[in-house]
Amino acid sequence: MKLSHQTFGTGQPIVILHGLFGSADNWRSLAKQLATQALVITVDLRNHGRSPHCSEQTYALMSDDLVQLLQELNLKKVDIMGHSIGGKVAMDFSLRYPQWLRRMVVVDIAPKQYPDEHSAIFKALLAINLSLYSSRNQVDNALKLALPNKAVRQFLLMNLNLNGEQLDWRINLQALYDNYPEFLAAVCESEASLIPSCFIRGGQSNYISSEDEDLIKSRFPLAQLTTIKNAGHWVHADAPQQFLTTITEFFDYA
Repeated sequence: MKLSHQTFGTGQPIVILHGLFGSADNWRSLAKQLATQALVITVDLRNHGRSPHCSEQTYALMSDDLVQLLQELNLKKVDIMGHSIGGKVAMDFSLRYPQWLRRMVVVDIAPKQYPDEHSAIFKALLAINLSLYSSRNQVDNALKLALPNKAVRQFLLMNLNLNGEQLDWRINLQALYDNYPEFLAAVCESEASLIPSCFIRGGQSNYISSEDEDLIKSRFPLAQLTTIKNAGHWVHADAPQQFLTTITEFFDYA
């Protein structure tokens, strides 16, 4: 699949992968800062952003999509950074295609099976009849009861397009819901990845627990684990300067 992507800067290539319901646009601010030191490629995963829609979505398929993109861009040895399910894509990619990678950063996700925490969001979004609305604010109001967290709603509504007078979802909402169990699945269970890695967790997030540390080290023996204390799951948004310093030091871009 030919993925939509954006590029910034020159130098050592780094590929950045977003999480569920996200897009390359979420990383534009950080990408512009990194662009003074590296060639930054922000990617829309399949069924997200401006990338094509497809009924199937597994980590293996997303890793294959990424290889196709690297071949298209004629890149040989890249760094990779992924947040949440993008982090799982990065982990899977490091095991399937290690010859393409130099270093890897995984943001606030472990290689384990996760519980269902998004079905309520999917159901709320799928229940909205977009033909009844003509603005993001109207959809936001319609979602308040089911999704009371304003920050979550605002993030999700970044996926709305206005085509003429008709709203539609830029993400392939039904396919993402159908494939959601695939996103929850564990990765890298068969063997260890020997890519030098940095796992960054938010100190206020529960996505990587103390019990997960041994699991990470067993599957990524060359990994280091860094905690950014005053950050939640969206580490790069909650503590942008500390996050930027951490990754530039790990990738040795300074």
